Amino acid sequence: MSRRFLAGGRLLAFGNGSAATDAEHISVEFVHPVIVGKRALPALDVGPNFETRLPAILRPEDMVMGFAFSGRDKAVERALLMAEERGALTFALAGEVGAYPFDLPDEDPFVCQEVFEVLYHLLWETVHVYFEHREQGHDVGASSFLYPMLGKGEQRLEEVVREVQSSMLQKVEGVNSLRAATARTEAGTISEIAAAVSERLGRGGKVVAFGNGGSATDANDLVADCVDPPPGMEPVPAVSLSAEPANITAIANDIGAEAIFARQLIAHARPEDVAVGISTSGGSANVLAAFAEARKRGLLTVGIVGYDGGRILSEGLTDHALVVRSDYIPRIQEVQASIYHVLRGLVQELRER
Repeated sequence: MSRRFLAGGRLLAFGNGSAATDAEHISVEFVHPVIVGKRALPALDVGPNFETRLPAILRPEDMVMGFAFSGRDKAVERALLMAEERGALTFALAGEVGAYPFDLPDEDPFVCQEVFEVLYHLLWETVHVYFEHREQGHDVGASSFLYPMLGKGEQRLEEVVREVQSSMLQKVEGVNSLRAATARTEAGTISEIAAAVSERLGRGGKVVAFGNGGSATDANDLVADCVDPPPGMEPVPAVSLSAEPANITAIANDIGAEAIFARQLIAHARPEDVAVGISTSGGSANVLAAFAEARKRGLLTVGIVGYDGGRILSEGLTDHALVVRSDYIPRIQEVQASIYHVLRGLVQELRER
């Protein structure tokens, strides 16, 4: 992938249903890196109707990634085969075709999504490492804290590969430890939230989710898991305010970025609804404004945040706050995905009683 980016290639990603939100997520990871000083690398979410769109934009030097978490997706497979025939480097997450096919790691689509989110976060990190290793020798700049072994003077690429592989395994162990620690501190709050959300849904309410950047794609994923859930689960009414580009850009242009969610809440929210804001920092101005508007209108408010909880926790800006106590955004997002998947499952269990 690093060689392809250096040759002018782009990463093109797609999927159906909730898997489409991971195409959105990996795109923003490469285009707008969370590490200050990292350059933007070209990546696109191909979007719906990807079988028609992909052939129109594909170039031989591109990389193509298809997401599917509920077994084989024929449309994704066809698109990957077409791309491979035209010279693209192809990845199936998961599937049986492409240059790099990955097996489903679990029968639970939620677990599959969580595993693959870790995978493509690690992929993003290591692409930058190898990209800079090739382009700048061993001066890895802002990547040094991710893979410190690369700053130790001259190393052969084979040695770098071995050490990066070892570091990736340590990071996987780290995110699993963070999940366990978060479960210990937040399990009671998650149960309380599930009961409160179920009560609101029973009154005819809906879930209204929102977030910025990678958290926007997580809001979209939560909503997809609600309205188009895996087999055996009942649909739950939900909307994502992060999935409305015309509204977002109109409001940002005419009023300001701080109003992009609050303005939409004014139009959509009812007192019986649930506002779920996802923020790694716990301090995004537009998320705070949305919670203020939601509370004014009587909505149940739930914050899923990182770091130390930010203003959302310290100022008590939501009815409930779930905190992933880490200072590294990809690991926070990976555990946040586990949180809302568990929450979605608990809501289903309560609705079945």
